[in-house]
Amino acid sequence: MPVATVASVKRLAVFSWLAVMASSPDAARAEDPGALWRIVDGQCVPHQWENGHPSPCVQLDLRPEAGYAVLKDRVGIAQYLVIPTTRLSGVESPELLAEGAPNYWAFAWQARGFVEERLQRKLGREQIALAVNSAFGRSQNQLHIHIDCIREDIRAILWRHMAEIGREWAPLAVSLNGHPYWARRILGPDLGDNNPFKLLAEGLPAAGRQMDRRTLVLTGATFDDDGEGFILLTDSADPGWAHRASGEELQDHRCAGIER
Repeated sequence: MPVATVASVKRLAVFSWLAVMASSPDAARAEDPGALWRIVDGQCVPHQWENGHPSPCVQLDLRPEAGYAVLKDRVGIAQYLVIPTTRLSGVESPELLAEGAPNYWAFAWQARGFVEERLQRKLGREQIALAVNSAFGRSQNQLHIHIDCIREDIRAILWRHMAEIGREWAPLAVSLNGHPYWARRILGPDLGDNNPFKLLAEGLPAAGRQMDRRTLVLTGATFDDDGEGFILLTDSADPGWAHRASGEELQDHRCAGIER
């Protein structure tokens, strides 16, 4: 029997990944990658103008060049999405790195109250995670930031290694869900001008040249030496080995660790 080459193994991995994707519960949505955009642009915005309520969205900001919608995702008991009202494909969109670009992450952090309202309880900042999947790990071609509970096991790992996470990007000493994430801290109770897209592209130039492969995850934290802040995580897709870089994997759409 001939020995498989690295290239042939990679091709097999890609074919296997595509087969899994085609049979997954999200396959129907994956076949319609414009669904989110049509909901926001075709329903939420017109309904706001016509009726004064952006249904099915729960919130709509129509500021020119900085508008966004908040929509309850069909997956999970408390997962919401922040979606720009401008057509942006995803993490790779160059507009996200332009001077004066809106900080959609700051909008998403502010919108975490919808998760709390759904769960009917206040959450600690370290119990919330925001995530953007890579171009290889998403089903929709409209930028959207997932807002939901963080997985309890991931929160515990980050807490144990918090002292090792500095103000510059560095690889985590441990994997998260089996994947090699890099991490850095952001200081302050709110994001302010700290835009995770720009922090990634400017802090890791190699990542900035391949933003489509990148996933980003943000969770709140309280550092012993710096007070309130955030932990920002990133991972990179490797399509050849069927690694999609979906930071959403660190979220818990059941919010199983949250007492209700």
